[in-house]
Order: sequence, then C-alpha cells, then structure tokens
Amino acid sequence: MLSCGFSLIFGLMKIPNLTHGSFFMLGAYVSVQLVNSTGLNFFASAIICSLFIGLIGSLFERTIIRKLSGNHQAQVLVTLGLSFVISDLCLMTWGGEAISVPTPSAIRGMTKFWMLDFPTYRIFIVLVGILTATFFYLVIEKSKFGAKIRAGVDDPDMTRAMGIPIHKLFTLTFGIGTGLAALAGIIGSPILSIYTGLDMDMLPLALVVVILGGAGSLKGSILGSLIIAILFNFGQAYLPEFAYFILFLPMVIILALKPNGLYGKFSI
Repeated sequence: MLSCGFSLIFGLMKIPNLTHGSFFMLGAYVSVQLVNSTGLNFFASAIICSLFIGLIGSLFERTIIRKLSGNHQAQVLVTLGLSFVISDLCLMTWGGEAISVPTPSAIRGMTKFWMLDFPTYRIFIVLVGILTATFFYLVIEKSKFGAKIRAGVDDPDMTRAMGIPIHKLFTLTFGIGTGLAALAGIIGSPILSIYTGLDMDMLPLALVVVILGGAGSLKGSILGSLIIAILFNFGQAYLPEFAYFILFLPMVIILALKPNGLYGKFSI
C-alpha cells in the first residue's frame, strides 16, 4: 500500500515526495490519538485518519508543490524539509517512546491454512494489500480518470487544451497517494508499533520498490513489493548485518540491466 501511494506520486506524477514516510508515520500517530480520545474503533479511525491525511497532502500539493512544478531539486528539498518538520512535531506531541497498538479484537488469533497456522491479522493485511493494488491498477490503467492523469503528465499543454483540469486531478492524485501512505501506517501499526524514526525506516522501502519495479508502473510496484519483502525479511532473519545490502542489491542489478526498472515508463 505504501509503494502504491508512492508510485502514484513519484512514479506517475514524477514528484519526488520525500514526505511519504512521514505521512505513513503521521497517519499511525493520529489514528491512535483518535481511538484513545474518542473511543472510535480501529477501522473507523483508519478511514477518518486516511481521509484527513489525504486532505493535508492535497493542500500541500496545491500550495507548495504546484509552485515548484518541473523543479525536481526544489521539490526534493521542500519535501525533505517538511518530513523533518512532521517528525519533530510527532516527537513533541507524542514523545520518543514507542507506542504499541493492539490488534483489533475482531481479527485476532490464528487461522489454519492447510497444515500451518497464520496470524489472522496478517492475512487481513495481505488481502487489503491485494485489493488495493488491484483497484488502483484498474483505475490507472483501464479507466478514463487514469487516462487523464497519464495524459496530463505526458503532455500537459495538450491536456489543458482539451479542457481537462489537470491541476485538480494532480491535487486529487497527490491526496490519494498520501492517504494511502497514512492507511498503510495505520494498519501496519499493530505489527510495527509507532515510534519517531518510523518514517525514515519506511521511506527507503518505498523508494526501492518503485525504482525496482519501474517508475510510472503500478504493476512494477506490486512485483517489486513482493521481491523486496521476501529478500528483506529473509535477509533480516538469516543475515541481519547485511539486511540493507540485500535490500539495495536487487535494485542496483536491475537498474544496471534495465535503467527503467522492470516495467518502468521512464528512467530515474
């Protein structure tokens, strides 16, 4: 889910959004605060917080990113600066101690699959991830909305001449991407816990996945997520001192052989 959101913003719109990990972390923190202060259940809080963070992302694109259109260096610097601001605000608001998030009671326990037992919550996350990836693949690749977004990126002048409001579409797409990042942080929090620095732990994973799969390709992001997840988890289990080496090695090899990534539409 994190890489799908990042693929929409960086891969499709070509905006190097280094606040993506911060929105992941912020969504998790805001969701926990909402549950603790209002008594909402986990799922209602996830929906509300994702929409709220998506709105923040849309405002950020509309007021700042849009003014830096085409200036990738400035976009990198401003998004990196905002990520530091969000990280410090989280530290000031919630402190430096890690927060454990209980698994929702409705999907606790284990589920037997053949002769193995799997945590039910992790199966839920897998299913949500599959549904999210499938939905956005169909929207971007098969729908009129996706065609408008792709046209606006490839030839903005012609797209405007056809009467398509590409600025509104870009704002909406940026908001969807940040909302997805927040939702990923919320549903991942019962497994990862929440702590300051979570943003910088998650951002490299999204970067590697999108670059490996190919910028501009949701199909590549899905395949890249599977490759990186398997390699990184086995690397942490069996060769923990080389975990990050194992994480970045596939990206280096793929880019050496295919500069556009596995299914990329343009090179990084």
